[in-house]
Amino acid sequence: MISQAQFDKEIELIISNAIREDVGDGDHSSLACIPASAQGKAKLLVKDTGVIAGVEFAKQVFAYVDAKMKVETLIEDGSRVKHGDIVFYVEGASQSILKAERLVLNAMQRMSAIATKTREFVDILEGTGTKILDTRKTTPGIRALEKWAVKIGGGENHRFALYDMIMLKDNHIDFAGGVSKAINLTKDYLKNTERDLKIIVEARNLDEIKEILNCGGVYRILIDNFNYEDTRKAVKLIGNQCLTESSGGINENTLRKYAECGVDYISSGALTHSVYNKDLSLKAV
Repeated sequence: MISQAQFDKEIELIISNAIREDVGDGDHSSLACIPASAQGKAKLLVKDTGVIAGVEFAKQVFAYVDAKMKVETLIEDGSRVKHGDIVFYVEGASQSILKAERLVLNAMQRMSAIATKTREFVDILEGTGTKILDTRKTTPGIRALEKWAVKIGGGENHRFALYDMIMLKDNHIDFAGGVSKAINLTKDYLKNTERDLKIIVEARNLDEIKEILNCGGVYRILIDNFNYEDTRKAVKLIGNQCLTESSGGINENTLRKYAECGVDYISSGALTHSVYNKDLSLKAV
């Protein structure tokens, strides 16, 4: 996984690029009709239900736009919210509040949707011992925000990107010439480049699982698109030799059944690619 310093850098880049994209050479709507000396106050109003996420990110945005702005937090990240709740108040230069408004709302609406979806999955898995993972099926440019939201919702992050973990999927295996060859070449690569990266290998059937286990040195086996019966067989076959992960079209209706097969993790792209933004607004008070 990436370090906290790397993650923080990603957040900084998201903020700077978003402000560049949105503000350009100036917020001329505000500059035209609001004096630079004007002070204002606004509230983050919830117009939906779910899990709030992005409060800490919003604070970073406000600080980036204008370090003099002050935020009074009433509801923390990860809390359940309902229509009418006020999450925070922000106070400072009116022009600065308006300059930050859209980025804060865009981010928090999406992050809250992801956190809400994740919490739903976490609740379904309660008592099974299986943990929910996100994937790399994220919105280009804001992956750090979406993975942050998964954590806020109670889920766990899979690898962040291509550089922080080895994941040999079907295409890698086919291009390499087979399961064993892909794994052995990967081990050689890691040794030759002196990299310490965990290896996950996708299995398409029970025979491939046996082959993976024979190779050894794998951190987790991805049991991809297996039915319940074969998933149970796979888990029994793997035992304590490495961790297990189920994936492939698993949804709210099938999630717990796969968990009850005994897998350690279930990964779901739906946490980040199939959510509808929560309704939030920033209103002057």
